[in-house]
Amino acid sequence: MKRLSKAVESRATSLLERVTEPSSTAVLTMELQNGIVAGEAIFPDLVVRVAEVGLLDTARRVCAGARSAGARVVHCTKVTRPDGAAQAINCKVFALGEKLRLARGSDPVEVGTSGAALVDGLWGDSDFEVSRLHGMTPFTSSALDQILRNLGVKTVVLVGVSVNLGIIGMALSAIDLGYQVVIVRDAVTGVPASYCEDVLDNSLSLIATIVSSEDLLATWQRPPAG
Repeated sequence: MKRLSKAVESRATSLLERVTEPSSTAVLTMELQNGIVAGEAIFPDLVVRVAEVGLLDTARRVCAGARSAGARVVHCTKVTRPDGAAQAINCKVFALGEKLRLARGSDPVEVGTSGAALVDGLWGDSDFEVSRLHGMTPFTSSALDQILRNLGVKTVVLVGVSVNLGIIGMALSAIDLGYQVVIVRDAVTGVPASYCEDVLDNSLSLIATIVSSEDLLATWQRPPAG
C-alpha cells in the first residue's frame, strides 16, 4: 500500500509539474478587490470568510511564486460606473449591488475608488489587469482570452472569490476555451464553508486540478529535470 501511495503521489507531482510549466501558465486572481473582499462589501459574510482562511496572504504568496518562477499574473476585476450604466440587472446578485449603489450613492467597486482597487500587496510590475463592467465572469466579451493566448498561456491557475459563482464561472469558461485549469484550494473560498468544500470536491474537481498552495509553490521552486 505504501508503494502504491508513493507511486500515486509521484504521478500527481509529475502531472502538476507538466501542467503548470511556468512559461505557459498564468495565475488569474478573481475579484480580490477592496470593495469585494474587504471593507463594506456587498457580502459581509464573504469578507469574514476570506479573513478567516487567510486567503489574501495565500494569494499574495501564489502570485509572488508565479512571478519568481516566470509565470504570468493576471488580475480579473469587476468595476462599475457612477451611473451604473452598462450593467444588466438580470439576476439577484446584480440587483443587490444596484440596491446598495442607490442606497449609498455609490457602488463598492465604483471605478476610480479605493473599493475598485486590488487589495494591497497583490500587484506586481509585470502583471496585467483585465476589468469588466458587466457580467459574472471575466472571459465573456473581454480581452482576457486574447491576452492569455498572446502570452502563450495554456494553463490558468485560479485564486480568489467566490466558489459560489465567480470561480465556477471562470473555470467553466476556461475549460470551454481549451485551457488546463488548476484551482488553489486554500486560495479560493465561498460561503458557507461546507458548501465551498462540496463544490470543490464534487464539481470543480471534475474539470480542474485542485492543489494546495504549498504543493504548487514547491513545484515552481523545484529545479527543472535534467
